[in-house]
Amino acid sequence: MRFALSLIAMLWALLWSLAPGSVFAHAFLEKAAPAVGGTVNAAPKGVTLWFTQELEPAFSTIRVEGADGKRVDLGDARVDGAVFSVSLPQLPPGTYKVYWRVVSVDAHVTEGDFAFEIAP
Repeated sequence: MRFALSLIAMLWALLWSLAPGSVFAHAFLEKAAPAVGGTVNAAPKGVTLWFTQELEPAFSTIRVEGADGKRVDLGDARVDGAVFSVSLPQLPPGTYKVYWRVVSVDAHVTEGDFAFEIAP
């Protein structure tokens, strides 16, 4: 009996270690437009973030701030599967910071921030 339980435990551990990573993963930022740390020549109409998993819209937030720390996005954040976006007004040249916090459909929370620059 003890041998059978040990064998079952080892098989369970083996199956667990071979399970697809996405089953146990968080929603990580895959890419962004404007790019993380990037410089654009014209003011973007919005910020779009692509994640590795679908997001829960009700629990995900995005905020874009100017160099003075004031919010500049239009507050119309929207989620479409694994894509998260918010609109921007016509912004002047400068450095802007994007703050995001998302909850994936598997209930894991990830958050981060990055800057981008609009060239003069």
